[in-house]
Amino acid sequence: MTAPAPSHRFGVYIGRFQPPHTAHLRVMVEALENVGTLVVVIGSAHAPRTLKNPWTAGERQEVIGAMLREAGVDPARVRFAAVPDHPYDEDRWLAAVRAGVAAHTGEDGDVALIGHLKDDSSYYLRSFPDWPFLPTAVVSPLSATDVRRAYFAGELESVAGMVPPAVHAWLEAFRGTPEFAELEADAAWLRAAQAEAGTWPPLRVEALAAVRDPAGRVLLTRRDERPGRGLLALPGSEVLPSETLAAAARRAAAGALGVTPDDPALTLSPTPATVYDAPGRSPRGRVIAHVFGFEWTGATGAKEWTSPRDALAHPEAYFEDTHALLEQALSPAGPR
Repeated sequence: MTAPAPSHRFGVYIGRFQPPHTAHLRVMVEALENVGTLVVVIGSAHAPRTLKNPWTAGERQEVIGAMLREAGVDPARVRFAAVPDHPYDEDRWLAAVRAGVAAHTGEDGDVALIGHLKDDSSYYLRSFPDWPFLPTAVVSPLSATDVRRAYFAGELESVAGMVPPAVHAWLEAFRGTPEFAELEADAAWLRAAQAEAGTWPPLRVEALAAVRDPAGRVLLTRRDERPGRGLLALPGSEVLPSETLAAAARRAAAGALGVTPDDPALTLSPTPATVYDAPGRSPRGRVIAHVFGFEWTGATGAKEWTSPRDALAHPEAYFEDTHALLEQALSPAGPR
């Protein structure tokens, strides 16, 4: 008996796959019954390793390929596109997805979007009106968040029931890497912070400083605490009860520069601060950030001054959403 012809030449399945689990595999296998070639769009590419994004796009492509081969899927029918997050620029993210898909489909417009409208996190399925929507019949309570939580808590038996065998074998091997050790330590920090807080997430307000020198370079700091130890960040501080947001940002900038907050070479930009309050922007709790611009005309010394081009070249080197904040702070139009 001849298999029915696919309803579309290409299908697009968008996800973060951190990590891919059994329901993801079922959706992909089902999609390939309806499309000729499946383009798997791997989100959160070029992001730093965090408990939310532990694995690189390349690693996720590798493990997705392994689970599909294990399931008997012809690798020639699957393509991959890695797309970075643009959390404060939706149009740019949509354009990146389209560009990633077009790299495989070319001028062919016979493209369908595969997915399941389960909650607010599936909003993007309505953002490509020219791609017919193919709802999946796979409905599962599985969540990659639950997989990650169990994995970094050492509950490998639970993980084995959530992911295909090829994924479980890959995750077991990853446990032997230095990257896992860092993430495991961050997970222990998070569990301790949650226990200490009593209620979670705590509300935190922080002030960040985007400091520029006369050459246009930006001042960065490197975190020496968890989570995100070793990653780059903007100078910042939680706001003390006795100070304004601007004063907290000035204090953080001065500390990074090694001067006092009243140093006349440090001046506050007249542009109002930009507020970033996405509820899930930080694993440290409900953290609301206010980014202030400053100019520094004093000696630059041996601080971590970076040109805008270099600062934006390596998103994976930054803490949380710092790279996205820098994209806006360093844009010609200024923060939005």
